Amino acid sequence: MDITNFLHENNLLSPLFVLSTSLLLLFIIKQTKLLLSKNKIKLPPGPPQLPIIGNLHQVGDNPHVSTAKMAKKYGPLISLHLGKQLLVVASSPDAAMAILKTQDRHLSSRTVPAAFQQEAIIPHSLIWSECNQTWKNLRTLCRTEMFSTKALEAQSRIREEKVGHLLDFLRRKQGQVIDLEDVVFTTLLNTLSSIIFGKDMVQFSDEHGRRDWFKESIYKVIEYGSRIKDVGSFYPILERFDLHGTTKGTMKVFDKVFAYWEVIIEERRSLINSSTWSSEKTQYFLDRMLQNGFSSNQIYQLVMELFVAGTNTTTSTVVWNITELVRHKEAILSKVEDEMKSVNNLDLTAISQQSKLPYLQACIKETFRLHPPVPLLLPHLAAETCEVMNYTIPKNTKIFVNLWAMGRDPQLWDDPLTYNPERFTDSKVDFKGQDFELLPFGSGRRMCPGLPSGIKSVEFILSSLIREFDFTLPDGYDSSKLDMEESFGIAMKRKNPLKLIFKQKHPY
Repeated sequence: MDITNFLHENNLLSPLFVLSTSLLLLFIIKQTKLLLSKNKIKLPPGPPQLPIIGNLHQVGDNPHVSTAKMAKKYGPLISLHLGKQLLVVASSPDAAMAILKTQDRHLSSRTVPAAFQQEAIIPHSLIWSECNQTWKNLRTLCRTEMFSTKALEAQSRIREEKVGHLLDFLRRKQGQVIDLEDVVFTTLLNTLSSIIFGKDMVQFSDEHGRRDWFKESIYKVIEYGSRIKDVGSFYPILERFDLHGTTKGTMKVFDKVFAYWEVIIEERRSLINSSTWSSEKTQYFLDRMLQNGFSSNQIYQLVMELFVAGTNTTTSTVVWNITELVRHKEAILSKVEDEMKSVNNLDLTAISQQSKLPYLQACIKETFRLHPPVPLLLPHLAAETCEVMNYTIPKNTKIFVNLWAMGRDPQLWDDPLTYNPERFTDSKVDFKGQDFELLPFGSGRRMCPGLPSGIKSVEFILSSLIREFDFTLPDGYDSSKLDMEESFGIAMKRKNPLKLIFKQKHPY
């Protein structure tokens, strides 16, 4: 059989086959040229990659764990290829400092997840937009009106009231099994909604299912934003097809939540635009946004980000703290209780007194170390080519900082897998962005502006629960064997809910 007949009989000369083969060859040639050009520069080391998919098969469902293992083999700064996307992951304080401080100006752009790559989102985003003047104005507004010392003091009554509602609910439910995540989430959601809108969003009883709907909506947004392996992210040519339904799913959630908020916003807008309004009547963050001329889309986006950041990560931090205290009742929880008894001259029902509990503060730091709320800091993007630790970071490289890996590094911490708050009792290490071995809120210009608010909520909820209640696991379950499985996402929470039985203590 001659070659021509063979090609015809096997349809190897069909236009579709010729076109497909040509495109594949062009792709292989382009990738080969790309690899050869990259071999001329000194990238951080990393595992060998496969054609087309790169290191995609090695990342897995828990990239904070897989990249931590790679760092042990290749060093604190590694490079990976997910399709056409180059990733660099930092897993040491020195590498983190080089990225977040030394080269902050070059490496503080954002790589936007497929879920949020919408014209209606990015220009109004505090998290995903570029570090331009609009972004600076948003951060200034949030810092001044939401997170400044003056703003936090003004919010104290609201926070105390909402935690009071939590304690009242738990008193009524003594002896019943409670999902801790649900009630903490409700407390934080209502705290934020009262600060922003002047009203609660949900009720603890959740008779109409609104709390579950809000919680599911916020968690869906986080799930869509956490999809590191979304095909469109590392094969841009496929991005428009939304193969995972990420963009469609995100916009569906946004549309439903925004429709619910629209009534609240328009009622307030009408009041502010009325002839009877005066600036002295300003009460809520929504008022400030409206007075600054924010459009509905701007308000929707900023409020959604405040709710996502202010409920999910803080809820996760409270739950992980209680998890560790339940596991270590005799050794650690008892010390927190003793500390509270020793300061009986303080009014621990006031949020302003929480900073006077140093051992509880040490427990919170230790929980941040072992269970960082964001295990991989939200990805940065190299706006310009630069050098980090004598390696070249090309323009448009996606960059992660692995906080989970640093928190469990035996070169940084003695007995790193053991929960031991004492390591912080005489330590000056803090989580405010200057100590690069402990960065739960990040560092540099992309550092979370909500740190002051988040930490106050964590401290106050924890101290209130510990002061008021004894808590045990259902069915006499051995607390020392409590499972510690994680569920990876933008925020890392427990895989299985922490369910507890609360019993009110006698007053100290």
